[in-house]
Amino acid sequence: MACCHDRREGEDRIMALKIDCQLRGLDFREVGQHARLMEDMGFDAAWTFEAGQDAFTPLTLAAAATEKIHLGTNIAVAFGRSPFSMAQTAWDMQKLSRGRMHLGVGTQVRAHIERRFSMPFDRPAARITDYIRCMKAIFDTFQNDTKPDYRGEFYQFTLMNPFFNPGPVDNPDLPVYLAGVNPRMCRAAGEVADGFHAHPIHTVGYLKDVVKPAIDEGAKTRGKSVDDLEVQTMVLIASGDTQAEIDKAVEDVRFQISFYGSTPNYRPVLEHMGYGDLGKELSQMMRSGQMKEMPKKIPDAIVEQVAVIGKLSEVGKVVRERYEGVLDRVAYYYPIPADQPVEKWKAFTDEVKRAA
Repeated sequence: MACCHDRREGEDRIMALKIDCQLRGLDFREVGQHARLMEDMGFDAAWTFEAGQDAFTPLTLAAAATEKIHLGTNIAVAFGRSPFSMAQTAWDMQKLSRGRMHLGVGTQVRAHIERRFSMPFDRPAARITDYIRCMKAIFDTFQNDTKPDYRGEFYQFTLMNPFFNPGPVDNPDLPVYLAGVNPRMCRAAGEVADGFHAHPIHTVGYLKDVVKPAIDEGAKTRGKSVDDLEVQTMVLIASGDTQAEIDKAVEDVRFQISFYGSTPNYRPVLEHMGYGDLGKELSQMMRSGQMKEMPKKIPDAIVEQVAVIGKLSEVGKVVRERYEGVLDRVAYYYPIPADQPVEKWKAFTDEVKRAA
């Protein structure tokens, strides 16, 4: 797994950031063409997430239409599926994409798991570590015909016959990422995952002070370190060709911060910045139906720490300087319209990936 540093002749060399994009909100008939466009623009990976669409359906179309760009879920809701159903779908994707699949999973929050998915949510960090271990046991059986004998605290995999086994693939190393915000979930990623999806609402300070040390603590339980995992995040980039477009993008970012900040799960980031009371205020406003008023509570000081702001020709360098040596890959948070010039975005991705 690629890490932030590479040993070359006794010195630390900062490795180039990978730059990814989002593949969402598209008519299914347009996905293949759009994925090829993202590939031509120089993006390293395209990620989907589970909202109004299933996370895997667009990836299936993208995999069939592309050759190089990697594809992944950020995230697929783990507790909405059994470990076997998740593993089987991911394995199919790995075969279809010829080894370009990255499986990102997350727990979601209690209300949605219990009231939307009708599934259990108790002890989510312990449950997700068991879930990922079970999936990896299933992958082993798919690839090596290993006798199923996984017996975890929450999940088991003890039955298989050839009729249900999809068999080996040419690229069996399918990386599993875990998404999270709080230290306990970061530690869980270190314990069992191959990568970690940090939340878009973050600061570099939070990544350095909270996220990476917690991942490292978990990784040490299996003789690894945080540098053995690939750490990725979506970046809120407020960009445009004119100042008016940039200003509008900043207000969109302000809304995103206020929306996520109203959820207690994401409050630790605000607390780390010294705005713990703001998180509580936003939660109360959400409960009172004051969503339109919430962005006004987000000061510029927060926006500037969370987002990257400027013209597209300028922000690639800012993204690289902010995250190189901290993360392995970043992603442009907002979907990229299909009518955008390839050359303009290729210049952006090249700038981000310029190695130090």
